[in-house]
Amino acid sequence: MRYLHTMLRVRDLDRALDFYCNGLGLKETRRRVDEKGRYTNVFLTAPDDEGLLGNGKGRDAPQVELTYNWDSEDYGEARYFGHLAYEVDDIYKVCERLMQAGVTINRPPRDGTMAFVRSPDRQSIELLQKGAALPPAEPWKSMPNTGHW
Repeated sequence: MRYLHTMLRVRDLDRALDFYCNGLGLKETRRRVDEKGRYTNVFLTAPDDEGLLGNGKGRDAPQVELTYNWDSEDYGEARYFGHLAYEVDDIYKVCERLMQAGVTINRPPRDGTMAFVRSPDRQSIELLQKGAALPPAEPWKSMPNTGHW
């Protein structure tokens, strides 16, 4: 058995894609539009995992599947799935880029190792520094937690 993907329901596909692609840096690897079922699935892959895609069908690399149901539904704020986690080359640069894009850093990377943010649909995203922790630096080391993650 191996991990394939995590499916997340989203309320606004364009806003979600802006967050995951332009904010976090994931890349869209495939899309399925189902007219009959009235939904769209978009699969996203982290840049470092693109080489794992192999045959192009997208089952060789871990992915995030965004599901957009065309008819409105209220998904509430259920967090039973926990969170998505991504390893990043420079946690400070990623958090800075996200802040510049208007994303709240819920748990700042005070320790140079870990941060949490939330997607537009309030899913928790954990960011982990690749390799050793970066030295604590401002504004992160004195930044308080905000909201939930």
